[in-house]
Amino acid sequence: MTGFSAGYHISDTEKRSNKGFSAAAFACGVVLAALIVVMVMVARINAYEDSTIPDFTAALEAGNYDEALAIYRKVQDQVLADNPDANDNTHDERIRLLGEMESIVQEKVDTICDRIVTTRYVPQHSDVEFLDSMQELTASVVARRLNYLCEQFLLGKIEKPDVIFVFNQLSPISNFSAISGPMLREIDYIETATGDVRVAEKALTTGDYVEAVKRYQTVNGKYEGFVGDYSAKRITEIKSAMYEPMMEEGEHMLETYRYYSAEKLFSDLAAIFPDDDKIRSDLLAATGHTSKTVEWRGHVEVLCVRSLIANTETAFGVEFGKGDTGLYLTGTEFNNLLETLYAKGYVLVDPENMMSATDPGFILERNLTVPEGKKPLIIIIENLSYDPAAYVCGTCRRLVLNDEKQVCGEYMVKSKDGAEEPVVNRTAEAIGILDVFVMNHQDFTFNGSKGIISIGGHDSCFGYVVSRDQVKERNKQLNAANLPTVEYTDEEIENNKNAVKNIVERLKDTGWKFASCTYGYLPNARKADLAGIVDDTTKWIEQIGSLIPDTHMISYPGGNYIYGTDERAVYLKNNGFRIFFGAGPKPYHIYGDNYLYMDRTIISPNSMKNYDFSRLFENNDILDPIRKTIRKQ
Repeated sequence: MTGFSAGYHISDTEKRSNKGFSAAAFACGVVLAALIVVMVMVARINAYEDSTIPDFTAALEAGNYDEALAIYRKVQDQVLADNPDANDNTHDERIRLLGEMESIVQEKVDTICDRIVTTRYVPQHSDVEFLDSMQELTASVVARRLNYLCEQFLLGKIEKPDVIFVFNQLSPISNFSAISGPMLREIDYIETATGDVRVAEKALTTGDYVEAVKRYQTVNGKYEGFVGDYSAKRITEIKSAMYEPMMEEGEHMLETYRYYSAEKLFSDLAAIFPDDDKIRSDLLAATGHTSKTVEWRGHVEVLCVRSLIANTETAFGVEFGKGDTGLYLTGTEFNNLLETLYAKGYVLVDPENMMSATDPGFILERNLTVPEGKKPLIIIIENLSYDPAAYVCGTCRRLVLNDEKQVCGEYMVKSKDGAEEPVVNRTAEAIGILDVFVMNHQDFTFNGSKGIISIGGHDSCFGYVVSRDQVKERNKQLNAANLPTVEYTDEEIENNKNAVKNIVERLKDTGWKFASCTYGYLPNARKADLAGIVDDTTKWIEQIGSLIPDTHMISYPGGNYIYGTDERAVYLKNNGFRIFFGAGPKPYHIYGDNYLYMDRTIISPNSMKNYDFSRLFENNDILDPIRKTIRKQ
């Protein structure tokens, strides 16, 4: 072996290694070449796709419609040939290109059609050529426009001559004759159906889905073609839109004991969705709590109680005598009252059902409807402002919502060290006691009605200071009760407003109604002059009514009401008040000039001493035994 060959001898292992390297290098070369080819192809595709829209637009602008249509169809063919599951963006990009070209054509078609509709424009030769030559692209847009035009005519939003004019301009174009001809022949049928369709749509705007579907079902049964198809489409759309909200509304009716309303709602839904098991189940739940109803033509009892004595230890304990506990019922007494009234067949009703007040200028008298064998009852809880002067009688100091959004009373108790601590209890106030009683005796309410809460306003609302005007008066009341005064920031007042709004929302949702008992709790409204009534009412509307909207009743403190023809009463009626409560030991009501007047019977231990309420209860069945075991100091 020569020196040369010895110095550069390659072993067998090295030979195999070099062969492996050569194979790897060759493979890399192949991959690189393939990558270059792919990159070139992608670049060409991207270049083509980047030029598609400019080329398409240029062809349109030049009037080369065959070329523009060919560009569109080429991309369309590629989309149809694509594998949409391929892991690249090519397919999506081509879809985007199709959409963009269609949008360009649609914009141009819409411009022409808008001019025809709005200015009675007669398409020029260039317009006709474009509309005719772009074939399926323009045909699809014009078909939608003509269909929409017929819908607008059916809905009464465009006049028949305008519709005919548009069709006359587009029908001669050969590209649209197959579309426009059949639709044009239906114009007279569409005109005939417009009345029923408008009624259906009006019902829909007021949220009356059931009436809208019924109207459209009638239309669908009378017409075929465009009108039949349109009504069938609307029925499907309305049924889809109505199902969830109406089911939620109906089930909320069941939760709040509005069984008669729920029965009607689910009966209507059952007619529209006959195979729905949930509707059938809810309908059965409603009818299980309803019975035959009759009109009531007799007297209507209106009973009124003040806030309750929540803390009997404060009211009747060692400091008894500091307040007139005879003005207030205890929780036990109020519950006894409810038990007695329930046993006598009374049922809670809404006085607003005694009239129709949709017209501000007059009311229509109505008889109450009640379940057969029941007698109507209205309960008013008087002036829940929580005057500090009543704290010595153990009343609540304010209303609050607990964690379950139940309206509760909050009152104070003394701890062992003599400090006062707040207690929140649902049955500390008449609201919660009545709510619980109805929950346990669901036939004590007719269709979910509870009671009326009257509100003053000069010092608080539900125990909350909600305006700067109330601060001075509230502190005056606190000072008179030997309690510390409070200064309120604007933020605290705003928080109080929100607290009241939340309570009002919950009360309304669970069947309660509201009344004003005048802003200043006027002891004798009849003696107030017009300026005083205007000032008092303005304050109530602005400070209290803004938190309790849609309040249409006034409960006059002391019962001294203003006669309905008096200019002061006219002022009150013009400000939305239509039901007025005075006071009297027996039931009485009368319809006056655009108002309903009712006497309310105030129930308290004091009134039980002065009046015979045996038609309602025996005193011994109501009075709390604690009154007989008062500890005096």
